[in-house]
Amino acid sequence: MKFVDETVIHVQAGNGGNGGLSFRRERYIALGGPDGGDGGDGGSVYLVADENLNTLADFRHARSFKAQRGQDGMGKERTGKKGDDKFIKVPIGTIVKNAQTKEIIGDLTKHNEKLLVAKGGAHGLGNTRFKSSTNRAPRKTTPGEEGDVRDLYMELKLLADVGLLGLPNAGKSSLIRALSSATPKVADYPFTTLYPSLGVVFIAPHKSFVIADIPGLIEGAAEGVGLGIQFLKHLSRTRLLLHMIELAPADHEQDMINAYYSILNELKKYSEELGSKERWLVFTKSDLLPDDECKQKVESLVEKLEWRGPVFIISSINHSGTKELSHSIYNFLFENQNSESKTSTS
Repeated sequence: MKFVDETVIHVQAGNGGNGGLSFRRERYIALGGPDGGDGGDGGSVYLVADENLNTLADFRHARSFKAQRGQDGMGKERTGKKGDDKFIKVPIGTIVKNAQTKEIIGDLTKHNEKLLVAKGGAHGLGNTRFKSSTNRAPRKTTPGEEGDVRDLYMELKLLADVGLLGLPNAGKSSLIRALSSATPKVADYPFTTLYPSLGVVFIAPHKSFVIADIPGLIEGAAEGVGLGIQFLKHLSRTRLLLHMIELAPADHEQDMINAYYSILNELKKYSEELGSKERWLVFTKSDLLPDDECKQKVESLVEKLEWRGPVFIISSINHSGTKELSHSIYNFLFENQNSESKTSTS
């Protein structure tokens, strides 16, 4: 299924039921008086986050949703039935905006979290409500109010712990295949990855994290060049970025340095927050170089980049260094966090 990360839908809440106009008519009871009941409230429209969905593709065809209208009030002071609410399932990470004003209505970040997007109309009042000592046979009722009607712009931001960052063909898809059960397409041409994919990396029972494979970035991505612009937003929710640089084929060292700064500049141009996010260097395709040459090349690049953060050398083909990388990621995401929380409470 294609990855769809934005869509517009039309939602309409149910109108409230009208108040009933009725008078009691029973044998042997003269002038029974008004007995029209109130109408029922209209149904509302809710969005519900579902962890089993990871795309907005279902909304490519079904774009209009309507809740049920409230039932009209009836005689014998019977209240109309409330209209059924409409629940629409969306992926976790969906941001909902008013399509006209672009005002953010809500952000669904947890499984089964509900967001009211269109409130049902209030019920109308039956003529029973208007009887008084001076008006014993009122013919007055009120209609039910109209339910909210609006167009919603929905945007999906992937919820992942780790984002893979790099030029096309840097080995991102191969790494996510090696670490998880996800199977993104792998090929030897640029922009193999057209849609983001998520993979769950299991370290041990009850120990895992989510990693996102994002299409490769090129210079000018933040201005709309290539495929990267529409996916840079997905990286903003990750807690850790893996900046991947391929060691082979053996490009000129200066070209690799230029590529590194090109990616970094795109992050900063998109947002300062993204540019300052925790980032590790991961050198890929080490299996294509002799060990000595590989180590020497990495040391030279790290020195020239004046890099002071974590460095990993991996091969997704023979899984060299991938276990160390995955355990280090888990420790950074959760073990350090747990130890900090214990320290703060002691």
